[in-house]
Amino acid sequence: MNGILPLWKPKGLTSHDCVFKLRKILKTKKVGHTGTLDPDVTGVLPICIGRATKVAEYLTEAGKAYEGEVTLGFSTTTEDASGDKVAENRITQVIQREQILEVLESLTGKIEQTPPMFSAVKVNGKKLYEYARAGIEVERPTREVTIYEITLLDERSEFKGETISFRFRVKCSKGTYIRTLAVMIGEKLGFPAHMSDLTRIESAGFKLEDCMTFAEVEAFMETGQTDEFLLPLERGLFHLPKIQISDKVAKKVLNGAVLEQAKDVVVEKGQPFVMVDPSDKAIAIYQIHPTKEGLIKPVKVLAQEL
Repeated sequence: MNGILPLWKPKGLTSHDCVFKLRKILKTKKVGHTGTLDPDVTGVLPICIGRATKVAEYLTEAGKAYEGEVTLGFSTTTEDASGDKVAENRITQVIQREQILEVLESLTGKIEQTPPMFSAVKVNGKKLYEYARAGIEVERPTREVTIYEITLLDERSEFKGETISFRFRVKCSKGTYIRTLAVMIGEKLGFPAHMSDLTRIESAGFKLEDCMTFAEVEAFMETGQTDEFLLPLERGLFHLPKIQISDKVAKKVLNGAVLEQAKDVVVEKGQPFVMVDPSDKAIAIYQIHPTKEGLIKPVKVLAQEL
């Protein structure tokens, strides 16, 4: 059993819970997820099965898209609705649509974020949420992420109330914390805020229409259609450059050979690219050799045989 299963993750489960559950349903241990989704978050979670687990890291590198809700008026310990209330500032003024649009525009592009204490980012070999649960505050690393696009999903021209909530859609790079983005939106509007709802609508090119639920996977397994719902691992490598090679060269690639760089291979150093055979089957990930000019070297061999 090999391929990618775009799972629609339900609320209440961690990404690891989903992997554990699928191992039982699929009756295989070689199952891995492609990036953590918090328990309260629903949405697209690509799962790699069998040989596809070799490309999980490349799916994680690809961009993501979310639809979420910001609530202004109070912040929480976790920066989302599951945390305890920290700061509160009831809203007495009317917020104009233009104000929100200006803030969203200001957060588009490259921005710096400090991960929340309740997150899986590691500091000194320990996850931040482990420090948080122990009541220990540690210095958190600031990281640069890219917000490609933020769209306000609310038609109101004025926003009123002691607390104000509005929905948005965001396309972003890996490593972006939407919880933290919600807090940043609030700060720029002058109010404590948190992320009150979130759904991941796209990950590594997979969307809602590609996804299956646990119930649908179980139904396929009961009918014996064990491979029919899995997508080829090539779907998870859509964002990487592809170099098509002959069957003769493919045999060398399968053996992990270091090869001469062809003139038509134009990629940056450190940029992975996919070697595909004449039938477009991905057989290996290569990159330009870091120390030997004019050569390319394998990073991972994906196919066992031609």
